[in-house]
Amino acid sequence: MVQYNFKKITVVPNGKDFIDIILSRTQRQTPTVVHKGYAISRLRQFYMRKVKYTQTNFHEKLSTIIDEFPRLDDIHPFYGDLLHVLYNKDHYKLALGQINTARNLISKIAKDYVKLLKYGDSLYRCKCLKVAALGRMCTVIKRIGPSLAYLEQIRQHMARLPSIDPNTRTILICGYPNVGKSSFINKITRADVDVQPYAFTTKSLFVGHTDYKYLRYQVIDTPGILDRPFEDRNIIEMCSITALAHLRAAVLFFLDVSGSCGYTIAQQAALFHSIKSLFMNKPLIIVCNKTDLQPLDGIPEEDMKLVKDMEAEAMKTVMGQGDESTGEEGVLLTMSTLTEEGVIAVKNAACERLLNQRVELKMKSKRINDCLNRFHVAMPKPRDQKERPPCIPEAVLEARAKQDAAEKETRKTEKDLEEENGGAGVYSASLKKNYILANDEWKEDIMPEIIDGHNVSDFIDPDILFRLEELEREEGYRQEEETKDDFEMDGAELTPEEQQALAAIRRKKSMLIQQHRIKKSTAESRPIVPRKFDKDREYTTKRMGRQLSALGLDSSMAVNRARSMSRGRKRERSPDRGDATGHNAMDVDDETPSKKLRMKSRSLSRSRSRSRPPSEVAPGEGFKDSVEKVKALKIAKKSVKKRNKNARRGEADRVIPTLKPKHLYSGKRSTGKTDRR
Repeated sequence: MVQYNFKKITVVPNGKDFIDIILSRTQRQTPTVVHKGYAISRLRQFYMRKVKYTQTNFHEKLSTIIDEFPRLDDIHPFYGDLLHVLYNKDHYKLALGQINTARNLISKIAKDYVKLLKYGDSLYRCKCLKVAALGRMCTVIKRIGPSLAYLEQIRQHMARLPSIDPNTRTILICGYPNVGKSSFINKITRADVDVQPYAFTTKSLFVGHTDYKYLRYQVIDTPGILDRPFEDRNIIEMCSITALAHLRAAVLFFLDVSGSCGYTIAQQAALFHSIKSLFMNKPLIIVCNKTDLQPLDGIPEEDMKLVKDMEAEAMKTVMGQGDESTGEEGVLLTMSTLTEEGVIAVKNAACERLLNQRVELKMKSKRINDCLNRFHVAMPKPRDQKERPPCIPEAVLEARAKQDAAEKETRKTEKDLEEENGGAGVYSASLKKNYILANDEWKEDIMPEIIDGHNVSDFIDPDILFRLEELEREEGYRQEEETKDDFEMDGAELTPEEQQALAAIRRKKSMLIQQHRIKKSTAESRPIVPRKFDKDREYTTKRMGRQLSALGLDSSMAVNRARSMSRGRKRERSPDRGDATGHNAMDVDDETPSKKLRMKSRSLSRSRSRSRPPSEVAPGEGFKDSVEKVKALKIAKKSVKKRNKNARRGEADRVIPTLKPKHLYSGKRSTGKTDRR
């Protein structure tokens, strides 16, 4: 049974979230309505309740954090050292100590301010004391913000640790990196450990479970260990050392005899001797892996001598346990995780050694004496010399004989037929051979294809290919005759003058076709160039006149028409608009000089082009006179002023004056009042 489940530790909020949670709960769970007309005792009780409630919430939250995190001195030494390796127990204890100190400080602050609130003489004084108390509590929480963040990281990491029971039957796999430890645990358990052809693929402890003799064993895959001083080992290696030191398990030391892991047998033997003190009082088995690449018998003599020395050290652990039943073949085993040769034998040997050791330890304990007097093993004694063999019915014997005869007959499978008939890609299995028909000769017959009640084979012409060739030959003859009949004027029989005329005609024809296509494609989308984009003055009446004159056409009418259309229609003179004297502007004497006439006409044109004042009534506006129009404009301007002040574009423009109205976002929520928030 797993005693430690770190996944159930409550999430540790950061400092800001911690404060928001507590203050929000205080606001929701305590009364919020108070008036200055209340009695002073009621006001004191109102604010004392808030301070006490806030202190209680802080105390509960911080106590939950302190109680749920494990105490390194009270848990199993394996987990204690593992947490020390991963997180440094000094920092861990310091963070929990700061949480405990903050809890005591908050209790002291609440006690002091409750004492002060008892002597509050007004609503304002009591409220200030309450604000100061809650503010000091929040300041304490802000100061322990880094410790809360550190504990949250530890909680997340501890939740990812494997669930290892230090007291159950355990098999521990260790050795150099990349010697096949993860492949072995994947073979004998349902674990899915990542296997890659480089070192330190496994960076933490992985756990799998296997069964042997109806008992459950946990198998632990440890990261690779390098042969170097204890101080130089990193966190990944220290996880393996911690498991070897504290877990009572059967140890499988993996040895790569092929050297494909990148380390020689001498280096692996040196690692074995450097950590052999961790193997004391544990069943030890040396597993020579990757024998498919290099058999154990084929290694050099010096390497074989090192392997024998390791085997002798492993035998010492057997003799120390008093298990003489295990011979040398049970200490040194060979296997290959690639071909799965010897994998089950290694698992069974490790489970058997561990089971024998655990039974022996229980037999040596004092508790076994209380149980032995309850057991009685009956050993029946023979009453005579008569043999009584087991009685097996004849029907059972006949059934066994038939079963043995059927097993001896080798039935050819589809795989065997495939290998006999050319292998994969050549042999095609027949799906018709298992048909149940009246005559087995009918199995390979071609099935007729029926369409609309008629057999398709009845409509097949056997001479279809010959007729197709005749049709293709006839089509070729006809195409040749058509090419002979085609006639095109190539101009070889024409005179030079006729050839020049023909070339000019063809050139003119192609130009007309191109122009027609351009007009047809761009007739609707052809842009008209506005005057403001004609910055280079390319499209002018002078240019149009030159082009028309080059074509032999009279350009005067076209130029005059373009000028008149560009100027627009002149505004006619009103009959009632004259000069100040009542005479017409153009009724001048012939004796007026031309310069004076031009100046006068220019001033008149300026007066005509001047804009109409706003108060002047235009025909069709619906006003009686200019006074009524001015009055209407004032009313319209006054009505728009409020809308302009609110920066609204029109009368239908939606505006929200208050984004968060106080009556919706303050106070306690009663039943049925939460839907509008």
